[in-house]
Order: sequence, then C-alpha cells, then structure tokens
Amino acid sequence: MITHIVMFKLKDRSPESVERTAQVLRDMEGKIEELRYLEVGKDVLHTDRSYDIALVTKFDSLEALNAYQVHPVHQKVIEHMTEVREASVAVDYES
Repeated sequence: MITHIVMFKLKDRSPESVERTAQVLRDMEGKIEELRYLEVGKDVLHTDRSYDIALVTKFDSLEALNAYQVHPVHQKVIEHMTEVREASVAVDYES
C-alpha cells in the first residue's frame, strides 16, 4: 500500500477559507476508484510553523497513485489548490 500525505498552507487562513478548502478535498471521497482511504485534518494549534490542512490518502500501488494524480476529479482539486495555497509539502511511502 502507498500512503500519500500532503500538507497545505493557505493564503487566506480564516476558518471559513480553511473549511471551504477542506471540503473540496473531502469531496473526492467515493469519486476516484483508486483512492482507498481519504482523511482531511484541519490544524488546531495555528502556530507560525503550522500548515492549515493535512490530506492523508492511501492507494494499493504506485500505479494507482499515478492514476489518481491524472484523474479528472483530482485535476479539479489541483486547480482549486493552485489558487488558494501559499505552500505545500508532500511525502509518499510504502505502508
């Protein structure tokens, strides 16, 4: 299994903006066959080093992760994230 984690720091860090973007990420659930697990977490500490949202996803294989990356639903999410994010970091590992 492949675990794919992305953390996002948003340009607008207001609670409304964070929730709106978290919902965009949650809305992928059930719409991408390769996506086996999806969890979206919103930061609760709000420190200077905090990122606003964490996305945790799981896939059966690297091939499934690659299919997710180009899926039309995920591509729409990428468009949204490109507009609203200040920064992002990611890690992918076998689990």
